[in-house]
Amino acid sequence: MPPYRAVKSILKGQFLPATVPPLVIPAEAKEALRILFLAKNALWDGQGSAEDGNHARYHVEMRETLTALGLNLTINDNFDMLFDKPDVDFVFPLLNRAGFFNSEMLCPLLCERANIAYLGASPIVRGLGDDKHLAKRSCVAAGVPTAPWAIFRRGVPVDLSALPPAERWVIKPNNSSASWGVRDASDAKGVAEAVDEVFGLDHDAIVEPFLDGSDIEVPVITMGDPVVLPMMIFRQSDPAHLRTYQEKRDLVDRTQKYSLDPFEDAGIAATLAEYTRRLWADYRPFDYGRFEFRVNEDTGEIHFLEVNLNCNLWSQKVFGRAAVLFGWSHEQLIETILADSLRRNGLIA
Repeated sequence: MPPYRAVKSILKGQFLPATVPPLVIPAEAKEALRILFLAKNALWDGQGSAEDGNHARYHVEMRETLTALGLNLTINDNFDMLFDKPDVDFVFPLLNRAGFFNSEMLCPLLCERANIAYLGASPIVRGLGDDKHLAKRSCVAAGVPTAPWAIFRRGVPVDLSALPPAERWVIKPNNSSASWGVRDASDAKGVAEAVDEVFGLDHDAIVEPFLDGSDIEVPVITMGDPVVLPMMIFRQSDPAHLRTYQEKRDLVDRTQKYSLDPFEDAGIAATLAEYTRRLWADYRPFDYGRFEFRVNEDTGEIHFLEVNLNCNLWSQKVFGRAAVLFGWSHEQLIETILADSLRRNGLIA
Protein backbone atom coordinates (compact mmCIF):
# COMPACT_ATOMS: atom_id res chain seq x y z
CA MET A 1 0.00 0.00 0.00
CA PRO A 2 1.48 3.38 -0.99
CA PRO A 3 2.02 6.02 1.71
CA TYR A 4 -0.34 8.97 1.97
CA ARG A 5 2.04 11.22 0.02
CA ALA A 6 2.00 8.79 -2.90
CA VAL A 7 -1.78 8.68 -2.80
CA LYS A 8 -1.86 12.47 -2.95
CA SER A 9 0.24 12.21 -6.10
CA ILE A 10 -2.12 9.64 -7.62
CA LEU A 11 -5.18 11.72 -6.76
CA LYS A 12 -3.83 15.10 -7.81
CA GLY A 13 -7.20 16.50 -8.70
CA GLN A 14 -8.53 15.95 -5.19
CA PHE A 15 -5.56 17.08 -3.11
CA LEU A 16 -3.13 19.02 -5.33
CA PRO A 17 -3.27 20.99 -8.61
CA ALA A 18 -2.85 18.67 -11.58
CA THR A 19 0.68 18.60 -12.96
CA VAL A 20 0.20 15.99 -15.69
CA PRO A 21 -0.36 17.74 -19.02
CA PRO A 22 -2.97 16.22 -21.36
CA LEU A 23 -1.84 14.65 -24.62
CA VAL A 24 -2.41 16.34 -27.96
CA ILE A 25 -2.89 14.75 -31.37
CA PRO A 26 -0.70 16.47 -33.98
CA ALA A 27 -2.65 18.62 -36.43
CA GLU A 28 -1.35 16.69 -39.43
CA ALA A 29 -2.54 13.42 -37.88
CA LYS A 30 -6.01 14.87 -37.25
CA GLU A 31 -6.22 15.71 -40.93
CA ALA A 32 -4.71 12.51 -42.30
CA LEU A 33 -6.14 9.77 -40.04
CA ARG A 34 -9.61 8.57 -40.98
CA ILE A 35 -11.49 7.81 -37.77
CA LEU A 36 -14.82 5.99 -37.54
CA PHE A 37 -17.03 6.83 -34.54
CA LEU A 38 -19.54 4.09 -33.71
CA ALA A 39 -22.31 4.54 -31.13
CA LYS A 40 -25.93 3.44 -30.90
CA ASN A 41 -27.15 7.05 -30.73
CA ALA A 42 -24.35 8.62 -32.77
CA LEU A 43 -26.81 9.88 -35.41
CA TRP A 44 -29.55 10.99 -33.00
CA ASP A 45 -30.75 14.52 -33.67
CA GLY A 46 -31.40 15.25 -30.00
CA GLN A 47 -35.15 15.59 -30.47
CA GLY A 48 -37.74 13.70 -28.45
CA SER A 49 -37.00 11.17 -25.73
CA ALA A 50 -34.45 8.47 -26.51
CA GLU A 51 -35.05 5.01 -25.04
CA ASP A 52 -31.50 4.97 -23.64
CA GLY A 53 -32.09 8.07 -21.53
CA ASN A 54 -28.89 9.95 -20.75
CA HIS A 55 -26.85 7.48 -22.82
CA ALA A 56 -28.26 9.08 -25.96
CA ARG A 57 -27.19 12.56 -24.82
CA TYR A 58 -23.78 11.09 -24.01
CA HIS A 59 -23.33 9.73 -27.53
CA VAL A 60 -24.35 13.05 -29.07
CA GLU A 61 -21.91 14.89 -26.78
CA MET A 62 -19.10 12.53 -27.82
CA ARG A 63 -19.92 13.11 -31.49
CA GLU A 64 -19.72 16.85 -30.93
CA THR A 65 -16.50 16.57 -28.91
CA LEU A 66 -14.73 14.47 -31.54
CA THR A 67 -15.91 16.86 -34.24
CA ALA A 68 -14.64 19.85 -32.24
CA LEU A 69 -11.22 18.21 -32.03
CA GLY A 70 -10.97 18.61 -35.81
CA LEU A 71 -10.73 14.91 -36.59
CA ASN A 72 -11.29 13.42 -40.03
CA LEU A 73 -14.46 11.74 -38.80
CA THR A 74 -16.97 9.23 -40.16
CA ILE A 75 -20.02 8.58 -37.95
CA ASN A 76 -22.27 5.52 -37.84
CA ASP A 77 -24.64 3.78 -35.44
CA ASN A 78 -24.12 0.09 -36.29
CA PHE A 79 -21.47 -2.50 -37.04
CA ASP A 80 -22.53 -3.27 -40.61
CA MET A 81 -19.88 -1.27 -42.43
CA LEU A 82 -17.11 -3.11 -40.53
CA PHE A 83 -18.06 -6.34 -42.32
CA ASP A 84 -17.04 -4.68 -45.58
CA LYS A 85 -13.63 -3.53 -44.26
CA PRO A 86 -14.21 0.24 -44.54
CA ASP A 87 -11.52 2.62 -45.71
CA VAL A 88 -10.67 3.97 -42.25
CA ASP A 89 -7.55 3.92 -40.09
CA PHE A 90 -9.05 3.76 -36.61
CA VAL A 91 -12.36 2.98 -34.89
CA PHE A 92 -13.66 4.78 -31.78
CA PRO A 93 -16.40 2.39 -30.57
CA LEU A 94 -19.04 3.11 -27.94
CA LEU A 95 -21.45 0.50 -29.30
CA ASN A 96 -21.19 -1.93 -26.40
CA ARG A 97 -24.63 -3.40 -25.72
CA ALA A 98 -25.80 -3.92 -29.29
CA GLY A 99 -28.84 -6.08 -28.59
CA PHE A 100 -27.34 -9.57 -28.57
CA PHE A 101 -25.35 -11.72 -26.18
CA ASN A 102 -21.62 -10.87 -25.95
CA SER A 103 -22.01 -8.03 -28.43
CA GLU A 104 -19.20 -6.17 -26.65
CA MET A 105 -16.68 -8.42 -28.39
CA LEU A 106 -17.98 -7.95 -31.93
CA CYS A 107 -16.45 -4.58 -32.76
CA PRO A 108 -12.88 -5.48 -31.74
CA LEU A 109 -13.26 -8.83 -33.53
CA LEU A 110 -14.39 -7.13 -36.75
CA CYS A 111 -11.57 -4.60 -36.44
CA GLU A 112 -9.05 -7.42 -36.04
CA ARG A 113 -10.56 -9.15 -39.08
CA ALA A 114 -10.22 -5.95 -41.12
CA ASN A 115 -6.78 -5.11 -39.65
CA ILE A 116 -8.05 -1.74 -38.40
CA ALA A 117 -6.78 -0.22 -35.15
CA TYR A 118 -9.40 0.57 -32.52
CA LEU A 119 -9.89 2.17 -29.11
CA GLY A 120 -10.24 -0.08 -26.08
CA ALA A 121 -8.86 -3.55 -25.55
CA SER A 122 -8.54 -6.82 -27.46
CA PRO A 123 -11.59 -9.08 -27.91
CA ILE A 124 -10.39 -11.65 -25.37
CA VAL A 125 -9.65 -8.95 -22.78
CA ARG A 126 -13.07 -7.37 -23.38
CA GLY A 127 -14.57 -10.79 -22.79
CA LEU A 128 -12.70 -11.16 -19.50
CA GLY A 129 -13.84 -7.76 -18.30
CA ASP A 130 -17.44 -8.09 -19.43
CA ASP A 131 -17.90 -11.52 -17.84
CA LYS A 132 -18.42 -10.60 -14.18
CA HIS A 133 -17.76 -14.17 -13.02
CA LEU A 134 -14.38 -14.35 -14.78
CA ALA A 135 -13.48 -10.83 -13.63
CA LYS A 136 -14.13 -11.87 -10.02
CA ARG A 137 -11.95 -14.96 -10.50
CA SER A 138 -9.17 -12.70 -11.75
CA CYS A 139 -9.79 -10.53 -8.70
CA VAL A 140 -9.41 -13.48 -6.31
CA ALA A 141 -6.16 -14.48 -8.03
CA ALA A 142 -4.87 -10.92 -7.52
CA GLY A 143 -5.58 -11.09 -3.78
CA VAL A 144 -8.29 -8.43 -3.88
CA PRO A 145 -11.41 -8.97 -1.75
CA THR A 146 -14.72 -9.57 -3.51
CA ALA A 147 -18.04 -10.92 -2.28
CA PRO A 148 -18.68 -14.67 -2.74
CA TRP A 149 -20.85 -15.43 -5.75
CA ALA A 150 -22.53 -18.10 -7.84
CA ILE A 151 -22.71 -18.23 -11.64
CA PHE A 152 -25.66 -19.81 -13.43
CA ARG A 153 -25.11 -20.36 -17.14
CA ARG A 154 -28.03 -20.90 -19.49
CA GLY A 155 -28.37 -24.53 -20.49
CA VAL A 156 -27.01 -25.81 -17.16
CA PRO A 157 -29.40 -26.98 -14.39
CA VAL A 158 -29.73 -24.35 -11.65
CA ASP A 159 -28.13 -25.75 -8.50
CA LEU A 160 -29.14 -23.48 -5.63
CA SER A 161 -26.73 -25.25 -3.29
CA ALA A 162 -24.06 -23.05 -4.92
CA LEU A 163 -25.62 -19.91 -3.44
CA PRO A 164 -23.32 -18.06 -1.01
CA PRO A 165 -24.87 -17.52 2.44
CA ALA A 166 -26.84 -14.27 2.67
CA GLU A 167 -30.02 -12.68 3.96
CA ARG A 168 -30.47 -10.84 0.68
CA TRP A 169 -29.04 -11.57 -2.75
CA VAL A 170 -28.50 -9.48 -5.88
CA ILE A 171 -29.21 -11.24 -9.16
CA LYS A 172 -28.22 -9.73 -12.50
CA PRO A 173 -27.11 -10.63 -16.01
CA ASN A 174 -23.50 -11.74 -15.90
CA ASN A 175 -22.66 -9.43 -18.83
CA SER A 176 -24.86 -6.45 -17.96
CA SER A 177 -23.85 -2.81 -17.67
CA ALA A 178 -25.45 0.09 -15.79
CA SER A 179 -27.34 -2.43 -13.61
CA TRP A 180 -29.46 -3.51 -16.57
CA GLY A 181 -31.67 -6.42 -15.51
CA VAL A 182 -30.69 -6.25 -11.81
CA ARG A 183 -33.00 -7.89 -9.24
CA ASP A 184 -32.87 -8.86 -5.58
CA ALA A 185 -34.35 -11.66 -3.48
CA SER A 186 -34.48 -12.65 0.16
CA ASP A 187 -35.03 -16.40 -0.19
CA ALA A 188 -33.97 -19.27 -2.43
CA LYS A 189 -37.31 -19.36 -4.22
CA GLY A 190 -36.95 -15.68 -5.11
CA VAL A 191 -33.41 -16.28 -6.34
CA ALA A 192 -34.56 -19.16 -8.57
CA GLU A 193 -37.31 -16.99 -10.06
CA ALA A 194 -34.91 -14.10 -10.64
CA VAL A 195 -32.34 -16.38 -12.30
CA ASP A 196 -35.08 -17.70 -14.59
CA GLU A 197 -36.05 -14.12 -15.48
CA VAL A 198 -32.44 -13.32 -16.37
CA PHE A 199 -32.33 -16.46 -18.54
CA GLY A 200 -35.42 -15.03 -20.24
CA LEU A 201 -33.32 -12.02 -21.21
CA ASP A 202 -30.96 -14.46 -23.01
CA HIS A 203 -28.22 -13.91 -20.45
CA ASP A 204 -26.35 -15.93 -17.86
CA ALA A 205 -27.01 -14.93 -14.25
CA ILE A 206 -24.60 -14.05 -11.45
CA VAL A 207 -25.77 -14.02 -7.83
CA GLU A 208 -23.98 -12.50 -4.84
CA PRO A 209 -24.91 -11.16 -1.40
CA PHE A 210 -26.18 -7.59 -1.24
CA LEU A 211 -23.56 -5.38 0.39
CA ASP A 212 -24.53 -2.28 2.34
CA GLY A 213 -22.52 0.76 1.32
CA SER A 214 -21.77 2.98 -1.65
CA ASP A 215 -20.01 2.39 -4.95
CA ILE A 216 -16.53 3.90 -5.34
CA GLU A 217 -15.47 4.39 -8.95
CA VAL A 218 -11.77 4.31 -9.83
CA PRO A 219 -11.28 5.73 -13.35
CA VAL A 220 -8.08 4.71 -15.13
CA ILE A 221 -6.63 5.95 -18.41
CA THR A 222 -3.44 4.94 -20.17
CA MET A 223 -0.61 7.40 -20.82
CA GLY A 224 2.03 4.85 -21.69
CA ASP A 225 1.25 3.24 -18.32
CA PRO A 226 -2.10 3.30 -16.52
CA VAL A 227 -2.90 6.46 -14.55
CA VAL A 228 -5.50 6.61 -11.77
CA LEU A 229 -7.70 9.69 -12.02
CA PRO A 230 -9.48 11.13 -8.97
CA MET A 231 -11.92 8.63 -7.50
CA MET A 232 -15.66 9.31 -7.27
CA ILE A 233 -18.34 7.96 -4.95
CA PHE A 234 -22.01 7.33 -5.69
CA ARG A 235 -22.97 8.13 -2.12
CA GLN A 236 -26.32 6.64 -1.21
CA SER A 237 -28.75 8.21 1.25
CA ASP A 238 -29.89 4.65 1.98
CA PRO A 239 -26.97 2.16 1.99
CA ALA A 240 -29.46 -0.69 1.52
CA HIS A 241 -30.93 0.78 -1.69
CA LEU A 242 -30.41 -1.25 -4.87
CA ARG A 243 -29.50 1.11 -7.71
CA THR A 244 -31.40 0.37 -10.90
CA TYR A 245 -30.80 0.76 -14.60
CA GLN A 246 -33.57 3.36 -14.76
CA GLU A 247 -31.82 5.46 -12.12
CA LYS A 248 -28.41 5.20 -13.79
CA ARG A 249 -29.88 6.27 -17.13
CA ASP A 250 -31.89 9.13 -15.57
CA LEU A 251 -35.13 7.54 -16.75
CA VAL A 252 -36.56 8.12 -13.26
CA ASP A 253 -35.82 10.73 -10.60
CA ARG A 254 -32.97 9.56 -8.39
CA THR A 255 -31.79 12.89 -6.99
CA GLN A 256 -32.92 12.07 -3.44
CA LYS A 257 -31.33 8.60 -3.47
CA TYR A 258 -27.66 9.19 -4.28
CA SER A 259 -25.18 11.75 -5.49
CA LEU A 260 -21.91 11.56 -7.43
CA ASP A 261 -19.18 13.20 -5.34
CA PRO A 262 -15.37 13.28 -5.10
CA PHE A 263 -14.10 10.54 -2.80
CA GLU A 264 -11.75 12.13 -0.29
CA ASP A 265 -10.97 9.48 2.33
CA ALA A 266 -7.21 9.22 1.82
CA GLY A 267 -6.84 5.96 3.74
CA ILE A 268 -9.48 4.04 1.81
CA ALA A 269 -8.33 5.68 -1.43
CA ALA A 270 -4.81 4.35 -0.84
CA THR A 271 -6.15 0.81 -0.51
CA LEU A 272 -8.35 1.19 -3.59
CA ALA A 273 -5.41 2.49 -5.63
CA GLU A 274 -3.33 -0.53 -4.61
CA TYR A 275 -6.16 -2.96 -5.38
CA THR A 276 -6.69 -1.32 -8.77
CA ARG A 277 -3.00 -1.65 -9.67
CA ARG A 278 -3.16 -5.36 -8.85
CA LEU A 279 -6.28 -5.82 -10.96
CA TRP A 280 -5.27 -3.98 -14.11
CA ALA A 281 -2.38 -6.35 -14.87
CA ASP A 282 -4.80 -8.87 -16.41
CA TYR A 283 -6.34 -6.22 -18.71
CA ARG A 284 -3.33 -4.47 -20.20
CA PRO A 285 -3.12 -3.05 -22.73
CA PHE A 286 -6.38 -1.13 -22.41
CA ASP A 287 -7.02 2.52 -23.17
CA TYR A 288 -9.42 3.35 -20.37
CA GLY A 289 -11.55 1.57 -17.81
CA ARG A 290 -13.46 2.00 -14.58
CA PHE A 291 -12.76 -0.27 -11.62
CA GLU A 292 -15.72 -0.40 -9.26
CA PHE A 293 -15.74 -1.25 -5.55
CA ARG A 294 -18.43 -1.43 -2.88
CA VAL A 295 -17.28 0.38 0.26
CA ASN A 296 -18.92 0.50 3.65
CA GLU A 297 -17.64 3.78 5.05
CA ASP A 298 -18.81 2.88 8.57
CA THR A 299 -16.85 -0.38 8.78
CA GLY A 300 -14.13 0.26 6.17
CA GLU A 301 -15.00 -2.97 4.33
CA ILE A 302 -14.05 -2.99 0.64
CA HIS A 303 -15.25 -5.43 -2.02
CA PHE A 304 -14.46 -5.42 -5.74
CA LEU A 305 -17.63 -5.36 -7.85
CA GLU A 306 -16.62 -5.25 -11.51
CA VAL A 307 -14.46 -3.66 -14.17
CA ASN A 308 -15.85 -1.73 -17.12
CA LEU A 309 -13.55 -1.29 -20.10
CA ASN A 310 -14.78 1.13 -22.79
CA CYS A 311 -17.08 2.58 -20.13
CA ASN A 312 -19.06 5.83 -20.02
CA LEU A 313 -17.01 8.94 -20.87
CA TRP A 314 -19.87 11.44 -20.63
CA SER A 315 -18.89 14.77 -19.08
CA GLN A 316 -21.61 14.35 -16.43
CA LYS A 317 -20.45 10.94 -15.24
CA VAL A 318 -17.38 9.56 -13.46
CA PHE A 319 -14.69 10.18 -16.08
CA GLY A 320 -15.88 13.65 -17.01
CA ARG A 321 -16.03 14.84 -13.41
CA ALA A 322 -12.76 13.14 -12.50
CA ALA A 323 -11.06 14.97 -15.40
CA VAL A 324 -12.21 18.32 -13.98
CA LEU A 325 -10.75 17.39 -10.59
CA PHE A 326 -7.55 16.45 -12.40
CA GLY A 327 -7.39 19.90 -13.99
CA TRP A 328 -8.47 18.87 -17.49
CA SER A 329 -11.45 19.78 -19.63
CA HIS A 330 -13.66 17.01 -21.00
CA GLU A 331 -12.26 17.65 -24.47
CA GLN A 332 -8.70 17.27 -23.16
CA LEU A 333 -9.65 13.98 -21.51
CA ILE A 334 -11.05 12.55 -24.75
CA GLU A 335 -8.08 13.76 -26.81
CA THR A 336 -5.63 12.26 -24.29
CA ILE A 337 -7.33 8.84 -24.34
CA LEU A 338 -7.48 8.87 -28.14
CA ALA A 339 -3.91 10.17 -28.57
CA ASP A 340 -2.40 7.44 -26.41
CA SER A 341 -4.36 4.75 -28.25
CA LEU A 342 -3.20 6.12 -31.59
CA ARG A 343 0.36 6.05 -30.26
CA ARG A 344 -0.02 2.50 -28.95
CA ASN A 345 -1.33 1.39 -32.33
CA GLY A 346 1.56 3.02 -34.19
CA LEU A 347 -0.54 5.69 -35.93
CA ILE A 348 1.25 8.67 -34.34
CA ALA A 349 4.66 9.05 -32.76
